[in-house]
Parts: sequence; structure tokens; C-alpha cells
Amino acid sequence: MIKPYIFLITLFIAGFAQAQERPVHEIHAAMVYNFIKYVQWPDEAESGDFVVGVMGDDNVYKTLQAWYGGKTKGTKKYVIRQLYVANEAAECQVVYLGKSRSREFSSIKSVLGSRSTLTITDANGLGQKGSCLNFRVIDGKLKFECNQGALNAASLKVSNQLSSMAIVI
Repeated sequence: MIKPYIFLITLFIAGFAQAQERPVHEIHAAMVYNFIKYVQWPDEAESGDFVVGVMGDDNVYKTLQAWYGGKTKGTKKYVIRQLYVANEAAECQVVYLGKSRSREFSSIKSVLGSRSTLTITDANGLGQKGSCLNFRVIDGKLKFECNQGALNAASLKVSNQLSSMAIVI
């Protein structure tokens, strides 16, 4: 019961941090990590690494690597990878696509097909184009969209706590 409150506090801190000119890449990295806690993958019990791929934002990659690389998620270990081409996304449970490479979303989506991969993007319109979660700035505040159809297609389950804070599309 305490986990939802931790997530809410994290989002509050992230909003406060943004107001204090905290680098947006740190906020995105913290939110990506917290999003993962509220998503259930169908193969979660299998062994192996939990791979988070980052394309298009070196700062988010470096922050995720420094803060979370090597930590554990149940029996799995977080591995943070920098992605250079869309095909590399096939090996990931999570793909974060930064604004500078947003034009590659269609290619990544094609590579992933129906794989159970959580896509997190940072560009207007990518939520409607099939990203599972998409960051948006609305009235100067960081928010996120949740595309339930994309999550269902990837066989991912999102907790009610996460979807209740999202802009559901």
C-alpha cells in the first residue's frame, strides 16, 4: 500500500525539481525508473537481464546508467544500453526514445512488433502514434500520456496508480 504513495511523492518531487531548474534529463530518468515499477511484463519471472535501451538522449542514458545500472529488479539485473539503430530495440524490455531521434519511432515500433516492450517517448504526437508512455509539457508542467491500446498490444499491464496520474489516450 505504501508503493503508490512513493510514486506520487516522486512525481511531486519531479514537478518541484523542474520548477527549480533541475535538468530535465534527470527528471526523465527518475520517472522512467519509477514507471517500470508500475508495469507488469508477461515474462517477468524468467531469468536474464532487464534491459533498458535509450536512443536520442545521451544525458538520460548516462543518468540511468549512473543511478540504476546494475541494480536489481526482482531476480533480474538492470542493464542500461545506448541504442544507435532501431534493430537494437528488439533486445530491450524498455525503450526510451528522446526528442532528437523521435523520427525513428516508426522504425522502432516495426522492430518491436508485438514484443512486450515498454516504449517511452518525449515528443508531441508519439502517444497517438503508438508509444506506451509519452512525456508532454502542458502549461509549463511535465505530464505523461498513457496509450492503453499500445500497452495491450505489447501485453503489458499498468497499475491503476500509474494510469490514474496519466493523460489516458
